[in-house]
Amino acid sequence: MNLIADLQIHSRFSRATSSAITIQNLEKYARLKGINLLGTGDFTHPKWLAELKSELKEDGSGILTSRLGFNFVLQGEISNIYTQDGKARRIHTLLLARNFDIVEQINKALLKKGRLDYDGRPIFGFSCIELVDMMKEIDDDIEIIPAHAWTPWYGIFGSMSGFDSVEECFKEQSKHIHAIETGLSSDPAMNWRLSRLDKYTLLSSSDAHSFWPWRLGREANIFDIGLSYDALLGAVRKRKGFVETIEMWPHEGKYHYTGHRNCNVVLSPRESIKLKNICPKCRKPLTVGVAQRVEELADREEGFMPKDAVSFRNLIPLSEVIGGTIVEKVESKKVWEEYYKLTNAFGNEFEVVLNADENKLKKITSEKIAENIIRNRNQKIPFKPGYDGVYGVPIFEEKDLEKYNKGKEKIKAKVEQKGLGEFL
Repeated sequence: MNLIADLQIHSRFSRATSSAITIQNLEKYARLKGINLLGTGDFTHPKWLAELKSELKEDGSGILTSRLGFNFVLQGEISNIYTQDGKARRIHTLLLARNFDIVEQINKALLKKGRLDYDGRPIFGFSCIELVDMMKEIDDDIEIIPAHAWTPWYGIFGSMSGFDSVEECFKEQSKHIHAIETGLSSDPAMNWRLSRLDKYTLLSSSDAHSFWPWRLGREANIFDIGLSYDALLGAVRKRKGFVETIEMWPHEGKYHYTGHRNCNVVLSPRESIKLKNICPKCRKPLTVGVAQRVEELADREEGFMPKDAVSFRNLIPLSEVIGGTIVEKVESKKVWEEYYKLTNAFGNEFEVVLNADENKLKKITSEKIAENIIRNRNQKIPFKPGYDGVYGVPIFEEKDLEKYNKGKEKIKAKVEQKGLGEFL
């Protein structure tokens, strides 16, 4: 059986997270989603760690199990804010650990540098180089993964405080980095445009701040491996048994395009580069999005795929497909009714969106919802791209797509004729 793993989440002790996050809720909705291996999130926080120890059992494999037999792997995230090479850096890093003893050693080392009790993602003033050195002194099997690599403010390649390469960030410690997390606003195809990333495994995780199925597992990794920490390390470090990743559409990510939320300005890389990344309305700097940042660093054309690359699929969460079809919020009663009809019939959400037969779908739900589930599977649903902290929006209706395309063409024409500053 394949493992569907979401390796990065947060507990209720991190900022801007649901106060109802518990092991029980994580397990309940992970099963509903179709996930069978979940990161614990936030093992550095003392209160959450105490809950993990109370709720999860170790058996020596490096994979922990709940009282009902659900699988977890110990996971945390560190925020490093520091200065390197004359520039302020803000980098988030994902940590995976084999057991509670290793986690206790990690936390003991971090406590010498600062506090752990104020947030599930603690902030430290030392460099990523020192972080790797610290972790490797504890245990060589601690996995250190740059998190949401392209996010403008807190990604290793982010436009606001990042680096241009893994080696630039980690220097001599880059030999210990085996993977990066692509994040919600990029997918593997975008990362394949950088030949310098070929040697790194591309992981995808939800970074969920709640347990709801439109957040949990919105990005995930599919492995054909045994259920052990060693097997997981083999998949991460050498791609052994790494089948594919499930990706959000990068256009749905909050930082895909360049823009300025306060001015309602959203621009493609070509448009923003033409404006020298200055907002045409307020004349302040734009938030440079992931698509533009990739364009700036890429040394390959779009469409290139390395020969040993792990495949991927872009998918919209089922709740969003249902909500977009019936024009209801994802948390509405009507969406939940359709969601449960489908997951009860096919077992879980991933079975619905990846495998369910179209004719069988139409017997369970409306024809339009069934058609959009298939369109989603076949990656045929277009988007208004996200920018500057605003999520992108899928377009389900033909009339909305026509309206959006006409607007794009109008802007494109004015860009070519006058430059955006002349009409915004």
